[in-house]
Amino acid sequence: MLAAAGITVVAASGGREALQRLARGRFDLILLDVWMPRLSGLDVLERLGKWKAQPKVIMITSDDTPATLLKATRHHAHYFVKKPIEARSLVALVKRVLRSGLPPAIEVVSARPDWVEVIAPCTRAAARRVQAVVAHMDAGLEPDVRDSVGSAFRELLLNAVEWGGKLDPNRKVRIAYLRARRMLMYRIADPGRGFSPDALQHAAVGQTDPLAHVDVREARGLRPGGFGLMMVRESADELLYNERRNEVVFVKYLDQQG
Repeated sequence: MLAAAGITVVAASGGREALQRLARGRFDLILLDVWMPRLSGLDVLERLGKWKAQPKVIMITSDDTPATLLKATRHHAHYFVKKPIEARSLVALVKRVLRSGLPPAIEVVSARPDWVEVIAPCTRAAARRVQAVVAHMDAGLEPDVRDSVGSAFRELLLNAVEWGGKLDPNRKVRIAYLRARRMLMYRIADPGRGFSPDALQHAAVGQTDPLAHVDVREARGLRPGGFGLMMVRESADELLYNERRNEVVFVKYLDQQG
């Protein structure tokens, strides 16, 4: 199917053979299985990180544990696909990745299960990748709590890259995920100047009329919405900002999570 689409495919039976083939030619994209004989996909990925010219990498595995996902992110895997994956979906992903640019790297500062910390470019693509990692960390929560805190994290992260970072890939946002037995905490610091609550006429939070911001957003040409911070406040047990309000801490207590 890929050959018919004008894409040349070269296969390797294991990690060592993959590195040998990569050393002999130029490749635009690699599909790496985490579990391979002789040398794992993660080991191959780590060695590729030392090469000057690095192809795009899609990791494919049934092991989507946070540890594996974080290690793949640390060594600059660009996409992560969980098995099983339908053939047509994989072909579509390959075509999409080949057409796209190389995504900016995400720096993994800490990869402990109870303390994950990353530094990411201020782009929506990087935000989606970080969100995918955090979603795996939250997988053990009760479904309603997982959905609630996941939506809150997404809103806070997008606010950081869109408003604080101005969607500038040269600017960075720092994200920390801390997990204790009875507490979950997100900490997000953006490179912006912060904001004043009095200047949020485009958001529903803090308004006497929860729909008053709709006209403001329409007049400014903003996309429909504005309920994000209100939703975040409803989800959080504690929501703390620093003085400049360019860093936020979201706390959820897990006393009823067992």
